[in-house]
Amino acid sequence: MYGFFPANSDGDDIVVYTDESRSTVRTVLHTLRQQIRKGNDSPNLALADYVAPVASGQPDYVGGFAVTAGLGADALVRHFQGRGDDYTAIMAEALADRLAEAGAEYLHEQARRAWGYGMDEALTHEDLLRERYRGIRPAPGYPAQPDHREKATLFRLLDAETATGITLTESYAMWPAASVSGFYFAHPEARYFAVVYLGQDQIEDYARRTGDSVAETERWLAPYLAYEPST
Repeated sequence: MYGFFPANSDGDDIVVYTDESRSTVRTVLHTLRQQIRKGNDSPNLALADYVAPVASGQPDYVGGFAVTAGLGADALVRHFQGRGDDYTAIMAEALADRLAEAGAEYLHEQARRAWGYGMDEALTHEDLLRERYRGIRPAPGYPAQPDHREKATLFRLLDAETATGITLTESYAMWPAASVSGFYFAHPEARYFAVVYLGQDQIEDYARRTGDSVAETERWLAPYLAYEPST
């Protein structure tokens, strides 16, 4: 499933509204900004940069999606594991993952057309593999937004558990494992990037924005910290 939601950026946050009147905030997506020395004029990016700012007065949107190969794939893997056929179990698991990724690619194509800017696409398989289309679909927990907890906000927006059967574990992993979810950004200049390292100043600001403690934020983003957190 996928959906589009009225949204505007506010600093490094993305404000999502309940409807087109944009008078009531439905939720807020929190993004993280690169803090690296690039040695050129390239900006340090955050996903919020790809949504029009509130102050611009320009109405904009953010999308979200969730797709899964289904519980049947997991049952097939367990079937082969139970027979001691580890090789076939691994191959079945790999195939399920590829089906989920293919589903995400197909769904993104449908979403671009539904959004309007992909109506005239005439892409080959090679074009799709090389992502020669407008827009990106970054996933929470991955380089552009390494905080897995943003998946919970995404799932609430989409009501993804009801629609797809995908559930989130306590560590925000998806079940079934052969599942893909993320956000859609339609900005013509949107591209993938990696946050890489996070300074203490940004961690403190991010904790303030999310309403969590600094210690809890450091725990979730530990692999990306550019400093030693206090114990």
